Amino acid sequence: MNHIPASRPTALVTGGRRGIGRAICVALAERGYDIVLTDVVQDAEADATCALVRAAGALACFVVSNLSELDSHQAVLDAALAFKGGIDCLVSNAGIGSPSRGDLLDVSPGAFDAVLDVNLRGTFFMTQAVARHMVSVPSPHARAIITVSSVSAEMASVERAEYCLSKAALPMLSRLFALRLASAQVAVFEVRPGIIRTPMTEGVAERYEARFRGGLVPAARWGESDEVARVVATLADGSLPFSTGSVLHVDGGLSIPVL
Repeated sequence: MNHIPASRPTALVTGGRRGIGRAICVALAERGYDIVLTDVVQDAEADATCALVRAAGALACFVVSNLSELDSHQAVLDAALAFKGGIDCLVSNAGIGSPSRGDLLDVSPGAFDAVLDVNLRGTFFMTQAVARHMVSVPSPHARAIITVSSVSAEMASVERAEYCLSKAALPMLSRLFALRLASAQVAVFEVRPGIIRTPMTEGVAERYEARFRGGLVPAARWGESDEVARVVATLADGSLPFSTGSVLHVDGGLSIPVL
């Protein structure tokens, strides 16, 4: 198969259709990456993200993928390799929230499995698949794996138990892959967003606005998707290779313990 010349690095962004994922795709495109992005459906939102990537001077390839369906992971890799011949950066951004907020004592096995299948199980095995590629195929570009987790990796919310549990495992995932891939010169990072203005938070916007006024976030405002994206792009480009295994908080001070 004839590949497009790999003069530019390629990033694979899961959950890249909208919100934080879209901002990450655009920020990486502006840093010189061509983008393979995935999501569960290709629609006007996905097409808009691809258009923004192309407007930034990059190539875009959209692949329909449900991260929880492990059998689909190879098809994503195959599409990425057919697109450019390699993957230099994986941004594991895809994730879902709790199906409903409610009492910890009422969490159902179905809701638990649905969230962990995407946020943890799917993320782990997609990361494993890309890591195998990275250690077996050399690249002239800096290489990185970046997992977008959440302040819920450490901060508990009893109304979203399954979500918190799924995110709490991602710091260990990042540490494990950082150790395994350090000798292969693949940097691994975790990015922890706080309360970010996205389609996922639209339904609870009024509640958060009230809590901002009550001092929940020291910065006293929403975080924006592009603020997360700028951190991801900085980590991806090889500027901080000796910091592999690090965690970057993008939360306006929310996670800082206060007496």
